[in-house]
Amino acid sequence: MAPAGLVRSPAVERTGDGETPAALLAGLDASQRDAVVHTARPLAILAGAGSGKTRVLTRRIAWHAATRQLDLDRVLAVTFTRKAAGELVRRLERLPAGGRVTAGTFHALALAQLRRRWQERGRRAPALLEHKARVLVPMMGDRSTAVPRAVAVAGEIEWAKARLIDPEHYVAAVRAAGRRPPLAAGDVAALFAAYEQQKQRRRLVDFDDLIALCVRALEHDADFAAGQRFRFRHFFVDEFQDVTPAQLRLVRAWLGDRDDLCVVGDPDQAIYRFAGAEPGYLQRFAEHFRGATVVELDHNYRSTPQVVAVARAALGRRTGAPVRTVQDEGPAPIFTEHRTDRDEARSVAEAVRDAHATGRPWRSMAVLYRTNAQSALFEEALARAGVPVRVRGGSRFLDRPEVAAVLELLRANARSCPGRRFVDHLVDLDVDTHAMPDQQREHAAAIVSLGREYAVHDGAGGSVDGFVPWLRATLQSGDLGVDSDDAVDLLTFHRAKGLEYETVFVCGVERGLVPIAHAINTADLDDERRLLYVALSRAGRGLHVSWARERTLGAQVVRREPSPWLEPILTAAREQHGGDGAKLPRDAAANVLAEVRSLLAVRARTDEASGGAEVPPAGPTRRDRTVLDDPLLEALREWRRAVARAAAVPAFAIASDHTLQSIALARPASLDDLAAVPGIGPARLARHGPSILSIVATATG
Repeated sequence: MAPAGLVRSPAVERTGDGETPAALLAGLDASQRDAVVHTARPLAILAGAGSGKTRVLTRRIAWHAATRQLDLDRVLAVTFTRKAAGELVRRLERLPAGGRVTAGTFHALALAQLRRRWQERGRRAPALLEHKARVLVPMMGDRSTAVPRAVAVAGEIEWAKARLIDPEHYVAAVRAAGRRPPLAAGDVAALFAAYEQQKQRRRLVDFDDLIALCVRALEHDADFAAGQRFRFRHFFVDEFQDVTPAQLRLVRAWLGDRDDLCVVGDPDQAIYRFAGAEPGYLQRFAEHFRGATVVELDHNYRSTPQVVAVARAALGRRTGAPVRTVQDEGPAPIFTEHRTDRDEARSVAEAVRDAHATGRPWRSMAVLYRTNAQSALFEEALARAGVPVRVRGGSRFLDRPEVAAVLELLRANARSCPGRRFVDHLVDLDVDTHAMPDQQREHAAAIVSLGREYAVHDGAGGSVDGFVPWLRATLQSGDLGVDSDDAVDLLTFHRAKGLEYETVFVCGVERGLVPIAHAINTADLDDERRLLYVALSRAGRGLHVSWARERTLGAQVVRREPSPWLEPILTAAREQHGGDGAKLPRDAAANVLAEVRSLLAVRARTDEASGGAEVPPAGPTRRDRTVLDDPLLEALREWRRAVARAAAVPAFAIASDHTLQSIALARPASLDDLAAVPGIGPARLARHGPSILSIVATATG
């Protein structure tokens, strides 16, 4: 039975066109077959991670061509990247009854159509402005921070244009959306207006203008519209969950009064709302396109059941049909807590190197993080480990405009105060970060952190002139760069969308990063959940999730907490791991207790050698001063660490610090006593009660 709100296609009859249609359906599961042969228009195909979306899309085009329901020369396929467009065309050309279709991004297709229109009318095409910052930078004042601020404002202009918002209405739109622009909303609006005036004066158009100009031509030039609608009659749009209001308007302009539209997308991978996308167009497709039909692909061919369960748990409460996994059972995902962010980076580098030593290609692995600035530590750690890396979808850390601006500010400070120590310049830079846009502030914090490390390594305390060469040597040693086909990918959660790997390291899963600190309303938090789902679902078999208890932000070492979304993920991992991932076999439990008893014996010998140690009295009045130094608490922590390691779960999943402190204070002698300790529920009591009582008895006996 189809999920609520979805329909299935009727059975397909023989077409009498030979073996070609049958060959195009070979190897498809029932839901894929439905999506390929369905004759309804408009049609939305909901295609979850690993469901074979591109395969279904190309088979649908080829099958309908083979059954004479469409003409390949009249197909317009819209994708969100040039790579996706090329892949779609190549796959179609290899299929029976397949062939070349017109495919491309919204911007590329709009530009091609506009150029033809300008040529036919003998008009000189305006110059295309590829980077808004070229016009914005001269407006930004202080050149040391102009480039990153211009990039941030360019992002706001792109959001506004994607939402069909002009400078006059920008401030009101920002307030209505609860958006936090990089500068005061009024300042952004003024820059937006000045930017538009400069473009008009210099006869420039940007990529966003291409969408608007093509829409205007189709809506107001009857001859142009008739020509385009004659040429293109069958429309396919990929990644429809990422379509913006401006792009939807272009789709409607292409269609005119026709309904030959098929879209593909996944509501759970809608992660570009911050850039102006409107996920509701796919989620409520039948409302936006009257008479539409929706079908859903219900298999995952990419990932093991373990990975699928953990990834979907990140989405929180779920509705709809479950996903069927095709891959065999795989290893349990590994969850690791590290003391610092540097420890996390080093551990990931070692794990990647060890995996490669077993024969795994570098390119089969990826390291994912929430923000671009996090890449610096991983670039450094992987380079030191001799691991070739490739920063996908963006430039290397040192090549980013945000980093160049920060380094220039550091140089300017050194020139103005030549007698100051290098570490003093770092302190000044750390103070200056408070006035920077978010992205530049994150990169500046990474520069300050790396600078402090450099100062320690340099015997003379370091200098600005020596820092930059050290950075380049540190971050690039051992790098095979982007020219290597076999390199570990480093990329943000956003950039990972659409990619897949055998093994994935999802890093920095901490409150403030996952979800990001500025996500405060329900819509933003939903976006962050989907973003974590995208990151986790990139893995085929191996999934490593990690976080740090301390993270260096600029000159400060900040205490961190695990992401609040780890708990449902861990629960899913335990359920996939025999229903109780935290439960130890009898021999493992005995080994844990043996470790703890050995630790206590060493501690007792140390205390005896030092003349004895004070045993704090049990009582709330001295708890804060004494319980943290209690040997029982130390033993309980060792027990927790060993249990967590054996169960492949983080320590806090076994018991919190507060719970262990409460046990050390109460010193329970029975299960009833232990049940009264805060944080010890029935499940923990049944699972760990005897072990805890044995540790208490050993430590206090």
